[in-house]
Amino acid sequence: MTPDRDRTRRDDRARIGDAAIAYTVAGAGEPLLLIHGLGGSRRTWDHLLGDLATRYTVIAPDLPGHGESDAPAGDYSLGALAASLRDLLVVLGHSSATVIGHSLGGGVALQFAYQFPERIERLVLISSGGLGPQLTPMLRAATLPGAETVVAGLARMPEPLTRRALSLASAVTPWLLAGPDARPLAEGLHRLIHPGQRRTFIRTAKTVIDWRGQTVSAVRHLRQLTGLPTLLAWGSDDRTIPPAHHRAAANLLTDPQLLEISGAGHYPHETAADRLLPALYRFLDTTKPFRYAESHWRDLLTAS
Repeated sequence: MTPDRDRTRRDDRARIGDAAIAYTVAGAGEPLLLIHGLGGSRRTWDHLLGDLATRYTVIAPDLPGHGESDAPAGDYSLGALAASLRDLLVVLGHSSATVIGHSLGGGVALQFAYQFPERIERLVLISSGGLGPQLTPMLRAATLPGAETVVAGLARMPEPLTRRALSLASAVTPWLLAGPDARPLAEGLHRLIHPGQRRTFIRTAKTVIDWRGQTVSAVRHLRQLTGLPTLLAWGSDDRTIPPAHHRAAANLLTDPQLLEISGAGHYPHETAADRLLPALYRFLDTTKPFRYAESHWRDLLTAS
């Protein structure tokens, strides 16, 4: 990120009720709300934020219990996370926004679109959760008894060592982990050295995952997104969430834009930002903001 782009960037905390949400805001223009994945933080968007801020107001929060945000009172569900982001937009003075979500953040974005349709203008799903049950065994294991102790041990390993181990694992078992994902995954594991972050990781995981895979699906509600401009983006080598989920979801949406990034894994916004950005700009430039109409929503709900 260049110094000029850094100039408008501001890190802050918004007090909402009895807790605070940490966020980064940068730029000016139409608002974009960026939602990170499970166990992540708003820093995952650093590869895109500076460029997007030259044309838009970019808001990148830490989800409750993640990063520098306070832990929630006890509800780690997608609905509660979506409500916290609605509250953040209200506090910051934005009535609506284009919502961009990665992984779990994609599931939160889908929940946001269904729960608060009057507040969403466009939807971007990057390697999104919530579109099918299949999921990497590594995340399914996080819901098993004793998982927090195992995660604590992995988090205490020096990050360079973890990265090398994951790189080796991707070479030996490419079906389990894509090579480009070794760095972001190692960074994510290292963040879980903090007990509160681990607790949030495990409790949030259990709201959407069990030992068999993803337990929460937005597929049955995709019809409600009729008319909402949607971009689906994923890496062709994603081993965390199968690319087939995004292709199948596209068939249930009206006129979605699609981007499969060859050779990228689960974190294309970090490892292939140069290929994601042009498609993102094209999507934002060629679509009109969605406007909620209750009569239209009622027709979709009652259609057979």
